[in-house]
Amino acid sequence: MTQEAVPDETVPAQPAARKPGEQGQPKGLLQQMEELMAALSADLSQLDADLQPRDERPASVDGGDAR
Repeated sequence: MTQEAVPDETVPAQPAARKPGEQGQPKGLLQQMEELMAALSADLSQLDADLQPRDERPASVDGGDAR
C-alpha cells in the first residue's frame, strides 16, 4: 500500500485585487460573485432593451412617447 506525498504547507489564498484607493477588508468570493451577477443582469437588461424593436419598447426605455 502506498501513500501519496502531501505537502505540509498549504498555499495561502491570494487576496482579491483592489482598485486604487479602495480600502478595507478584501471581498469574499460570494460578495464578488453577487456583484458580478448584478452587473451581468444590468448589462443583459440593457442589451435586451437595445434589441427590442422600437414599436415594442416601453416608453420609459427610449426616453418617452414618440408622438
